[in-house]
Amino acid sequence: MSAQEIYVSTDIETDGPIPGPHSMLSFGSAAFTANGELLSIFEANLELLSGASGHPETMAWWATQPDAWAACREKLRPPMEAMAEYVAWLKSLPGKPVFVGYPAGFDFLFVYWYLIRFAGASPFSFSALDIKSFAMAVLGTSFRETAKRNFPKNWFGKTPRTHQALDDAIGQGELFCNILAHANATRQ
Repeated sequence: MSAQEIYVSTDIETDGPIPGPHSMLSFGSAAFTANGELLSIFEANLELLSGASGHPETMAWWATQPDAWAACREKLRPPMEAMAEYVAWLKSLPGKPVFVGYPAGFDFLFVYWYLIRFAGASPFSFSALDIKSFAMAVLGTSFRETAKRNFPKNWFGKTPRTHQALDDAIGQGELFCNILAHANATRQ
């Protein structure tokens, strides 16, 4: 029997579109069981990468989000230290961690790059679960039609979107668990 999957909803904040030339400013993860129980959280604000710089379009967006910007620039940690602690946290979870994101393609790109660069390995392996793609399959809609504005209202949890990584990770985790519960209920 395989280990229980633990769904690690993760959200990141960055200063540009790709890791390396740009930095991951902060990330937050919320570990959920398949039945929607929030088990544990992890968050870190990171020092900028040496030689990296903010992308002009991203930095223009940050100028419209002063509270979120201030929150992700407090208590900065070296990426090597934060990613090592993140790996230890992931390994402490009571099952196999599955990366969950919205959009997973963006968030996983940064988290995976930082894990490999600063911790030498990824407990997630090479894969991530994308909430939008999962919702597309459950709703039977096209990819472009699959947008949060078209989701059933009862799929959303209580956590507001603040553009602070941990808040957004918890909210996305609630969304994922509600979609999973809906999918499981319709299969029975």
